[in-house]
Amino acid sequence: MAAAAAVEAAAPMGALWGLVHDFVVGQQEGPADQVAADVKSGNYTVLQVVEALGSSLENPEPRTRARAIQLLSQVLLHCHTLLLEKEVVHLILFYENRLKDHHLVIPSVLQGLKALSLCVALPPGLAVSVLKAIFQEVHVQSLPQVDRHTVYNIITNFMRTREEELKSLGADFTFGFIQVMDGEKDPRNLLVAFRIVHDLISRDYSLGPFVEELFEVTSCYFPIDFTPPPNDPHGIQREDLILSLRAVLASTPRFAEFLLPLLIEKVDSEVLSAKLDSLQTLNACCAVYGQKELKDFLPSLWASIRREVFQTASERVEAEGLAALHSLTACLSRSVLRADAEDLLDSFLSNILQDCRHHLCEPDMKLVWPSAKLLQAAAGASARACDSVTSNVLPLLLEQFHKHSQSSQRRTILEMLLGFLKLQQKWSYEDKDQRPLNGFKDQLCSLVFMALTDPSTQLQLVGIRTLTVLGAQPDLLSYEDLELAVGHLYRLSFLKEDSQSCRVAALEASGTLAALYPVAFSSHLVPKLAEELRVGESNLTNGDEPTQCSRHLCCLQALSAVSTHPSIVKETLPLLLQHLWQVNRGNMVAQSSDVIAVCQSLRQMAEKCQQDPESCWYFHQTAIPCLLALAVQASMPEKEPSVLRKVLLEDEVLAAMVSVIGTATTHLSPELAAQSVTHIVPLFLDGNVSFLPENSFPSRFQPFQDGSSGQRRLIALLMAFVCSLPRNVEIPQLNQLMRELLELSCCHSCPFSSTAAAKCFAGLLNKHPAGQQLDEFLQLAVDKVEAGLGSGPCRSQAFTLLLWVTKALVLRYHPLSSCLTARLMGLLSDPELGPAAADGFSLLMSDCTDVLTRAGHAEVRIMFRQRFFTDNVPALVQGFHAAPQDVKPNYLKGLSHVLNRLPKPVLLPELPTLSTLSCLQPLLLEAPQVMSLHVDTLVTKFLNLSSSPSMAVRIAALQCMHALTRLPTPVLLPYKPQVIRALAKPLDDKKRLVRKEAVSARGEWFLLGSPGS
Repeated sequence: MAAAAAVEAAAPMGALWGLVHDFVVGQQEGPADQVAADVKSGNYTVLQVVEALGSSLENPEPRTRARAIQLLSQVLLHCHTLLLEKEVVHLILFYENRLKDHHLVIPSVLQGLKALSLCVALPPGLAVSVLKAIFQEVHVQSLPQVDRHTVYNIITNFMRTREEELKSLGADFTFGFIQVMDGEKDPRNLLVAFRIVHDLISRDYSLGPFVEELFEVTSCYFPIDFTPPPNDPHGIQREDLILSLRAVLASTPRFAEFLLPLLIEKVDSEVLSAKLDSLQTLNACCAVYGQKELKDFLPSLWASIRREVFQTASERVEAEGLAALHSLTACLSRSVLRADAEDLLDSFLSNILQDCRHHLCEPDMKLVWPSAKLLQAAAGASARACDSVTSNVLPLLLEQFHKHSQSSQRRTILEMLLGFLKLQQKWSYEDKDQRPLNGFKDQLCSLVFMALTDPSTQLQLVGIRTLTVLGAQPDLLSYEDLELAVGHLYRLSFLKEDSQSCRVAALEASGTLAALYPVAFSSHLVPKLAEELRVGESNLTNGDEPTQCSRHLCCLQALSAVSTHPSIVKETLPLLLQHLWQVNRGNMVAQSSDVIAVCQSLRQMAEKCQQDPESCWYFHQTAIPCLLALAVQASMPEKEPSVLRKVLLEDEVLAAMVSVIGTATTHLSPELAAQSVTHIVPLFLDGNVSFLPENSFPSRFQPFQDGSSGQRRLIALLMAFVCSLPRNVEIPQLNQLMRELLELSCCHSCPFSSTAAAKCFAGLLNKHPAGQQLDEFLQLAVDKVEAGLGSGPCRSQAFTLLLWVTKALVLRYHPLSSCLTARLMGLLSDPELGPAAADGFSLLMSDCTDVLTRAGHAEVRIMFRQRFFTDNVPALVQGFHAAPQDVKPNYLKGLSHVLNRLPKPVLLPELPTLSTLSCLQPLLLEAPQVMSLHVDTLVTKFLNLSSSPSMAVRIAALQCMHALTRLPTPVLLPYKPQVIRALAKPLDDKKRLVRKEAVSARGEWFLLGSPGS
């Protein structure tokens, strides 16, 4: 039995010896993985592997020893987690001893030590022992890159797991690493080495007397000058090395005395990249330095930064110089001083002021802006710096403003003042009297008001911006100042068309300041605007000249612009609504443009109210009932038809009202929206007008039952409301509403009403949760569409319903969308509806403004366009090829709409989906405006395909290059030289037909842009 067991045990050992022999002697690589797998699975132990390697490990031939150790190291790399503490000790001693071996053995030894550095069972003290052995026995920089990288990995592993042990080495560890790293050139190794240095510093390893040596061994790479080779598989970029080295250099104040002179030297050099890197590194250093480190270098640093900003030809260097100055000032501002210490911030700012002040006073104003930028960079660093600079500079700039009489010079000075005023907004002051602007408030206001009355538009613009910034300073402006400011803004809001930019800026400033000072604007601006509106109404009544009408329009815009505070909205909204009632009562000679202008102002006001829930609800419950009441009143039958009231039922006016109602509804909370929906839906279904103001109408409001087109047209207003509600708001009588909308959508007597009904139906479908009720609505819609698309007067309306329902489903990825899209494609061959079906693809791919919008809470899935492209373009291409000649344009037009709406980055990889160049060529001829949007992609693809192995593809590609010349010439001219050069190659093609197409295409490109072409 014993003999049998011995034979059984010897069998696997024999296999192991065979594998070892194949690897060491036979120079085969596969056995190493097999041995590692067997050890991992428990077939062998590491000890058995060592025994099998026994004679090879002691072989006098270095290459044999190296192969043996390589096998053992590879096994350890796979199985280091299985090692016991006792085994680790013996292996470490073995590997340390082998570090003294022949240089051919060292790489394999280092791999083994790397594996052992990962061992959890590593006893205390062995990490130090291994590193000492490496430091003493291995000249690392003489090793190949891979082996040097292995050494850095061993150090990194021990620093991660044996930090306290390594720290016990004191400065010896730092010195040892310096020796290892000194002279490293490979960027892959430098990234690891820089990380180790950063960890040495950030984890408080002892640097001892080797601070300068550690700095020298890293700073010798500064600034990084590395260009990665083409197709570098390692992907190391210059920026990676720059950031890693910067993290080291800026990691400790102890480098300051060595680093700052180096940075000054590089900033003063002529190399742009060195300047940028040095300024960015200085910026990073300021985060960890204090006054002590900077003190001796401040004059030189300031001189270098000043010179770069004054004389630089690079905006990037200027920006980095200003950022560095900002950081220096911030560093000096936050340092805590002893009672007897010098305040370096004051002296540093004094130097800056001394060097920049006189430039602000130069008559030619050459260095005004560079000086102002430097001062503002320093002032923006801290409240102390801001106070010091502002109190010195403001009197000077105020004096200069009055000294110069030219508007352009005054504008420059005011822009600089504006920069300093903006900086004041960064700092808060507990004591208002401490604010440096207080002493200059009257002068600043006087200066701003002078600018606002200057004939120069540019100076007025800067004055408006400055007034806005002054107003944003808490409690700075007095009530009298505000009254004057409001007066100026009122005047500027009515400037003529040639001062449009000033008028727009004044309206924007009014909105900003009204939110801060609602009482002043309610008291002084709103009454003036109300009076102006009454004058405008009188002028409209009398049919006055266009100038008065434009003032009336400006007044409407000003009322909406100033409505940025809830208290002001409660004054301005009734004014606008009252104005609409005047139109309805026939007291004004109003045109549709006048009503649209009021609606636009109401929409802008609604947008501003969206920021405040209280204002949003006030606007909604005030404006929407009023608009609905006006519309219902206008839709009522009259004994004598009134032109004035019918204005409210025009398409453009209703569209303007739709935008107001939609905007006022989208931001309602679900709770408030639920309140509103219980009034508005019954209004349209049951004629319940009780919630409307002035609701004594001559007859009942029944838009779904009434035969008059006036009432039916108001379905657009219902659409605006219900299609803007949050998805979780329950709509009362939904089943009845959907059936009524469906019925109206196919009514041919009023296309506007039927389209509005179709859109409303689609909007509700899109938001409806999946389930039986949705399926029922969809079946009703499909049946209605199919019935309507048959012969009869409602084909056009049925097609519109199909289009909107398809869009609603495409947006939410509903399964039925593919069937409806296929039905739409089938209509491309329809003699009557084909062109409209082609245009329908534009609607499917584009964003709407009134329904099915994300703002209106519609379910719009991301990348729906890409999905539509992938699902349907192959069918369009196939249909194009199969279609008769007279139908092909419809397919091309539909395809062009899909391509036009697809994002270019998506189109590029999808072009092969178009399957054949023979489809693209007619598309280029039929739809040049659409295809010109993708000219860069098309030129590149076609030129590449002109070298295809297939003759047919080469010919088709050259035909497409020929067809490209049909695109607009300005789009093609940048590509002309490239194309002419590329088309020279197919001129020598071995096939005559290819050469023929190449001659034709190249000739057209040669003539491109020439006279008469």
